[in-house]
Amino acid sequence: MYKKQMKLQKLICIAAIIASALVFVYALGLLTDLYDALYTTMPNPYDLTETDVPGSIIYYMMQQFNQKLLIYSIGLILLGCLLFLTQTHARRKYYIGNYAAIGLYTAANIAVAFWAHAWLEGYKEYFLTKLDFEALKAYSELWKTPYVDSTFWFDLHYGVFAVTLVVSALLVANMIWKITLMKDEKRLIEAGKEVAA
Repeated sequence: MYKKQMKLQKLICIAAIIASALVFVYALGLLTDLYDALYTTMPNPYDLTETDVPGSIIYYMMQQFNQKLLIYSIGLILLGCLLFLTQTHARRKYYIGNYAAIGLYTAANIAVAFWAHAWLEGYKEYFLTKLDFEALKAYSELWKTPYVDSTFWFDLHYGVFAVTLVVSALLVANMIWKITLMKDEKRLIEAGKEVAA
């Protein structure tokens, strides 16, 4: 049973790094469409009220959020690496460091997922209600720039953070399984000692 559990814990730790890297890639791509469609509509970055498309300021509004998401995603990658640093992927018996690494990774994933969801839903609402799509379409036809009315990048966060939360849940489930196996092993060792005595 231990062999199966140890094989699974290694796969989950690898998945933790991949899930964190997925958040990083998402953060890098998040503003791609908005940049292509809206950046040129505001010719004066020092006065964002000057725009050819009302509501295009959303591109600048999301900058600070996007920078934080990028930093947080790097933090998640480092916490994923902490699982390997504490030998969580290979250790037969867990110690305080292993529990701390699992706890930190899981808590950080949950916190970032809920934080990002709240902000992205707000930005999506602004995008759909405040951006003048007719003006954007006219602008894109005039200047041959991309026209974007899709909420793909806003909606993609559901999938990205679902992956991180599932990996966190697997990590915790694996830890509980590990604790159960460790207790069973301890019980068998104690029973063996009693028989030998």
